[in-house]
Amino acid sequence: MIEVIDSRFVTSAPNIKLSPPNDEQNEVAFMARSNTGKSSLLNTLTNRKSLAKVSATPGKTRLINYFDVVFMDRETQERLNAKFVDLPGFGYAKVAKTLKTDWESNLTSYITDREQIRVFVHLIDCRHPDLEIDASVREYLDQICAPTQTILTVFTKIDKLNQKELNELKKRFPGALMISNSKRRGVDTIVEVLYRLLKEEKK
Repeated sequence: MIEVIDSRFVTSAPNIKLSPPNDEQNEVAFMARSNTGKSSLLNTLTNRKSLAKVSATPGKTRLINYFDVVFMDRETQERLNAKFVDLPGFGYAKVAKTLKTDWESNLTSYITDREQIRVFVHLIDCRHPDLEIDASVREYLDQICAPTQTILTVFTKIDKLNQKELNELKKRFPGALMISNSKRRGVDTIVEVLYRLLKEEKK
């Protein structure tokens, strides 16, 4: 079993120039439309109730937040150090054409130029799988993603769907992961997938 055994807030930065130095490609960047449950997922993954602040106002956070995390494989006792990066939400039900202005040019340049990013985690509210802005984000990530990087699509709030709706979503997006923060469904799977992806880069 893979677990996150330690985590701590490091710093916040408004852009890539002020981002903390890092000699490894071990960053996991979490991105989502506002009010998708990104901060809640970070807290659930790290077993910390308030590691990432959950705002009552969608889209309020405008800084890039960094967290040091430690994974452990309970079978081998092997540890792996990584960084979770909490990116600002890219708009609250905004249309796709506003993507660049809403994210602001410094955030766009960050996800394009930050070579330390190993995994992009794109969170999508399972109740709204076809929003144009999420399609634009995925298209943009496909364009800028380097061979050493991976895009992971994660649908949140699956406890809001019935079994038929969930099965249909899985058929439409066979490579995506499904999670519920409130029920902790799928959380262990994400932890293991992230660990494996980060460990691949170590080889």
